[in-house]
Amino acid sequence: MKLIGSVLITFGMTIFCGCQVSEPGKVEDKMMKTVKHKLTVGGKDVPNPIPATAETIADGQEHFGHHCGICHGLDGRSTGVPFAAKVSPPVPDLSSKDVQDYADGQLKWVIENGLDPSGMPAWKGILSDEEMWKIVDFIRHLPAEGSLGIPDVYKEEKEGHQRMQEGKHHK
Repeated sequence: MKLIGSVLITFGMTIFCGCQVSEPGKVEDKMMKTVKHKLTVGGKDVPNPIPATAETIADGQEHFGHHCGICHGLDGRSTGVPFAAKVSPPVPDLSSKDVQDYADGQLKWVIENGLDPSGMPAWKGILSDEEMWKIVDFIRHLPAEGSLGIPDVYKEEKEGHQRMQEGKHHK
């Protein structure tokens, strides 16, 4: 039944919104949020079996940094990720109300299964259930924006560009 509802809503949105590439409008945005929260993202009634403690949040932060930080930044707010706002759809700020309104089971479901048509990959078979639940604990307790710096890969890129620019000026 969920699949049929999703197909009908998607078809209706395609007819209503057309096939052009543009920034989603308020109606389109609200419809997609409703579809994701109510129809396409499972796990709504699945509770997190891992209590959020300082230790589990720290473990979740470590796993998040290794697996999620490349797109979401180390703080879950895409700090230092140069493409985060430029992809379609943009990489979400995990501290936003839209993300925080998901139930724990839904967050775990997204981590496990990915989220089409976004760039969110599925981590099933890569991360254990326990690791995914700890990431959910971390997402529920995100640090202040920018407080963890930027992912190392982007530091290296920035430093490399600076060295290249300095080299051009010395010729």
